[in-house]
Amino acid sequence: MFDKLEDLLIRFEEVLSELSEPGVSDDQNRFRKLMKEQSDLAPIVEAYREYKQCRQNIEDSLELLQEESDEEMRELAKEELNESKARVEELEGQMKILLLPKDPNDDKNVIVEIRAGAGGDEAALFAAEIYRMYVHYAESRRWKVETMDVEEIGIGGMKYVSFMVTGQGAYSVLKYESGVHRVQRVPETESGGRIHTSTITVAIMPEAEDVDVAIDMNDCKFDVFRASGNGGQCVNTTDSAVRLTHIPTGIVISCQDEKSQLKNKDKALKVLRAKLYDLECQKAHDAEAEARRSQVGTGDRSEKIRTYNFPQGRVTDHRIKLTLYKLENIMNGDIQEIIDSLIAADQAAKMANMQEN
Repeated sequence: MFDKLEDLLIRFEEVLSELSEPGVSDDQNRFRKLMKEQSDLAPIVEAYREYKQCRQNIEDSLELLQEESDEEMRELAKEELNESKARVEELEGQMKILLLPKDPNDDKNVIVEIRAGAGGDEAALFAAEIYRMYVHYAESRRWKVETMDVEEIGIGGMKYVSFMVTGQGAYSVLKYESGVHRVQRVPETESGGRIHTSTITVAIMPEAEDVDVAIDMNDCKFDVFRASGNGGQCVNTTDSAVRLTHIPTGIVISCQDEKSQLKNKDKALKVLRAKLYDLECQKAHDAEAEARRSQVGTGDRSEKIRTYNFPQGRVTDHRIKLTLYKLENIMNGDIQEIIDSLIAADQAAKMANMQEN
């Protein structure tokens, strides 16, 4: 581990040196790559530098204890020794986590799709609530949310909604939300007071760039139609909505959120690119069965990941057996505790897997 850390420290100094060269910003691609590499290396380099300083403090304190006879000075040295030893342990754990292989998609924006599953109108109502939960959470992180497409039902529910979340590290945080979300509660339409179980599926896809996946426009068929639903004065009077069909895969995407047909076409292509990239990622996941087993449910869309039980006010994440009794806060976007627990469990599983190998 320490050989690797020394190599990273040397590379960090090289990157800083390259960034200080005159005219480095003339080549924007190289400049961006160097800035990203600096940003990626900085946390591990800072932790390693502090670790080395703490190790030095331990040596100095032990030396002082051997030479010093003044009791007050000895007490100060003991205090410094204990603090440095405790910090060294913390930093060793931190550095192990920072050295774990990074998901190349972690820094990307995401496209989220929510679909109502079993449960009819009740599932559509829950889909709308989960959509609002993610919007509130994104707002708390100062991320931008942009709706792509929505299919609403008359009572405030959503059969389907897709939206884009733009923000630093959005995928690294939201990727754990993919899967089946289950709700248990008494529907407003239920006169007998019986608890119903409904489900929705959430798909989290990293936004793909042109370099990630190339789209042959000859494989794409575009239809335009008049948008429906809310959207301002001219959204329902012009053929601004776009339906994109990708012929080789049969993927169909509709976008009607923008008043401009061109903007809707651009959004549809973004979603298609993300879907095609996601298909490639899924194939890679399936090919690496062992790696999949060491992760915390970030691959299988059919996996039931979470239950929201309204009568008991609890939310349970089944992957890590975490139960929280603060359903109202969670539905209002306070999902950070769940996400932090999932990240910690994923890191622990990966570390255990690395030790086995």
